[in-house]
Amino acid sequence: MGDNPSRSGNHTAGDLDVTPRHARGAGSGVSPSSHEEPPIGGGGALPKKSRFSMETGFRGLSTSAGAMVLVIIVAIAIFLISKAVPAIQADHENFLTYNRWSPNEATPAFGIAVLALGTVLTSIIALVVAVPIAIGIALFLSHYAPRRLATPLGFVIDLLAAVPSVVFGLWGRDLFQEPVRDFSVWLNHYFGWIPIFGGDGPFGQSLMLGGLVLAIMVLPIVTSLSREVFQQTPGMNEEAALALGATKWEMIRTAVLPYGKPGVIAAVMLGLGRALGETIALALTLGITWEISFNLIQTGGNSIAANIANSFNEANDTGRGALIASGLVLFAITLIVNMTARAIIYRRREFRDSAA
Repeated sequence: MGDNPSRSGNHTAGDLDVTPRHARGAGSGVSPSSHEEPPIGGGGALPKKSRFSMETGFRGLSTSAGAMVLVIIVAIAIFLISKAVPAIQADHENFLTYNRWSPNEATPAFGIAVLALGTVLTSIIALVVAVPIAIGIALFLSHYAPRRLATPLGFVIDLLAAVPSVVFGLWGRDLFQEPVRDFSVWLNHYFGWIPIFGGDGPFGQSLMLGGLVLAIMVLPIVTSLSREVFQQTPGMNEEAALALGATKWEMIRTAVLPYGKPGVIAAVMLGLGRALGETIALALTLGITWEISFNLIQTGGNSIAANIANSFNEANDTGRGALIASGLVLFAITLIVNMTARAIIYRRREFRDSAA
């Protein structure tokens, strides 16, 4: 019959051979001379992986960006060290313990004792004031406030982080200074027996004023991060606590706060890094003095960043090197604080997964 494939005389009766005519009719997938078997496990139709793809390009771009950050940090450190070492070698006093700043003299003598003390004290005041308020606001926004109130209020708090520091400094010097002066007089009157609130005045541009201004600047950072951490608490943990008869506060105390503790600590340390590096706000609110004192309400105080802003224009070569040396110390402190905060964030698997 014409529809049957032709047989070859060289083959046995049971063996059929497809002629080229019928092979063409069966389609391109059939070859009369090809008897190759498909690869084991299939996959013969899968396309080969190209050497370059969008995923490969994005991975390389991300790796390059991450490496660039490290390169920039190392470059900054090298620059600071190269500029600071000659000034420190020219210093006739101990750079870490001397409490005066005279690098522009014929005999340079300078140290960062007063600057480091002022930087640490103002940052501590800022954290003591801001952290409890920030945690309270974060808990209110995440667990108490209705959504129609929590969303705009959280947006307003986040906007505080966008206000330039010079605005906070001018506000603190011109408007906030008088209430802080009255508060300092009250503290001195009733708690003057405590050394940090003692003295006979004058009061005003003090470590207290600078620390309170810093507290307002740190508040949105700690609040935003703490709120995000509290919102990541597993709902099953909260529901389990409530099912056992716990009140809402007991649920927060037993389920939310323990879960969010590493994240809150990291938020506080990031806020500390923000406070340590603040420049203009402290330059406008501190009464620049060069005396080592733990008194918080008397006029005085200084910080590393504020001293750089106030002294750079009048400094000679050695003076600029001395300011860069103090900036190197601040750079090291801030880097350690931020690295510690990152380590705390990644310490628990929940925060590693959420960051990824």
